[in-house]
Amino acid sequence: MLINCLVLNVGKVLQLSLSLYREVNKMSIHADTYQLLGRRSLARTRGGERFLLLTTLIVVDLIMILLGFWLAYNLRFEVSFAWFYQHEIPPFSFYRWLVFLLAPFWIVVFTLFGLYDFRNLFSGMQEYTQAFNACTLTIMLIIFSTFFDPNFVVARGWVILSWLLVSFFVILGRFMMRRGVQRLRGSGHFLTTVLIVGANEEGQAIAHQLQGNLKAGIRVLGFADDTAVKSEVPSGIPVLGSIGALPTLVKKHNVQEIIVASTALRREQLINLFQTFDATDISIYMSSGLYELLTTGVEVHEVANVPLMSVNKVRLAGVDVILKRALDLVVSTAALIAFLPIISLIAVVIKLNSSGPIFYLRRVVGVGGKPFNALKFRTMYTDADERLNRDPELRRQFEENFKLKDDPRVTSVGRILRTLSLDELPQLFNVLQGQMSLVGPRMITEPERTRYGKWSMNLATVKPGITGLWQVSGRSDISYDDRVRLDMHYIRNYSIWFDLHILWQTIPAVLKRRGAY
Repeated sequence: MLINCLVLNVGKVLQLSLSLYREVNKMSIHADTYQLLGRRSLARTRGGERFLLLTTLIVVDLIMILLGFWLAYNLRFEVSFAWFYQHEIPPFSFYRWLVFLLAPFWIVVFTLFGLYDFRNLFSGMQEYTQAFNACTLTIMLIIFSTFFDPNFVVARGWVILSWLLVSFFVILGRFMMRRGVQRLRGSGHFLTTVLIVGANEEGQAIAHQLQGNLKAGIRVLGFADDTAVKSEVPSGIPVLGSIGALPTLVKKHNVQEIIVASTALRREQLINLFQTFDATDISIYMSSGLYELLTTGVEVHEVANVPLMSVNKVRLAGVDVILKRALDLVVSTAALIAFLPIISLIAVVIKLNSSGPIFYLRRVVGVGGKPFNALKFRTMYTDADERLNRDPELRRQFEENFKLKDDPRVTSVGRILRTLSLDELPQLFNVLQGQMSLVGPRMITEPERTRYGKWSMNLATVKPGITGLWQVSGRSDISYDDRVRLDMHYIRNYSIWFDLHILWQTIPAVLKRRGAY
């Protein structure tokens, strides 16, 4: 709640700054001239937005740095902790002037680390890691300077606390700024205008991904393509002109970045394109040509000075793995403790209702394509296959969607368990073992994997989940193609906040029981 309030305040400050900038900009020119400015006015507005954003970010960083230093002083000298060496409290004025000298130096270090470069801003964990590294280096320089001046003495406890608290508050400030900017991007602010070169399948897939993630701050203006000039492609984005007309299109539409679908151009065209914009400030990015495989990201290695690209076999790495695993362990453990009486009761009822085992082991595909047994409460009769084979039409429906609304194989107790989603409770044990995650794509069997076609490699890059986008979007009521699309959307756009959002949305989805059968 507190974080949301702070984010809203940051968003309001940025919104007010933008409004003031527009009013001042309007007052500074004649009304008729203002209407005739056209592209220059748009470019000025974007430049003004960036200037305001950068200024606000620097002010927020300074406030957070000073807050961290102030709290470090109070914890070190005003609060008596037994593990701190007790000596005479130095005058506050000494640390006050020291802090005001260090704060601008901190901003300089941040600049050297690229923390005010728009290409690195609001990139999530990468930005936070760079901020922590910058804080660490600055503190090390302070410690290093004490060896050269014997008169410059600072408390070691204050230095350590300053390092931790300043790092924390700077990251917190940038997190709030990121969330505030993401809110404003929904209103059309802080967007980067992009032109995609190539309207083929790869170019359309890139455009679809960029348009589906508004928080990324990308506005796709259109395509440059030689095969469909002045027309529209299936995505609804217009083709603005030919590839040869790129310099004119960039100037006319104030394009800031160009994304090249490499499969749409010949090698000579690619080289000419980069040479054309070599002396400009236009950023050019080239896709790999393997869009379907790059859900996991890539790494570039140099071998004998030759850059080679490799595809990561897993979607998550580093801090993302730690955060997701921590969430899985904490929530699944708490859920198992809370639902233990219900799990025991269900086991007894299943045993009394029909003959057969309590649990059903479903062989499914895990991360890396490795199979494992997913635990579920048994909801079907032991002769389920025989019951299905008696009706050829039901068999056809099952092979088409791997799901039946009126399934004759399901027991009376099993139908209740499925409706309430209680049959999946034992999968919490799979989560504890690390085979599954609380949130992820829908678990599937190896034969079903072929239904994902070119996306099947992506499916094996993350752990299947007990819940996911398919769960909160209608479950079995949505088409199979939509299930695939939702799974791919989750994998591409994963974040720990996305997981928390899906977990929160799962509660009403289960209570409404939509698509549960």
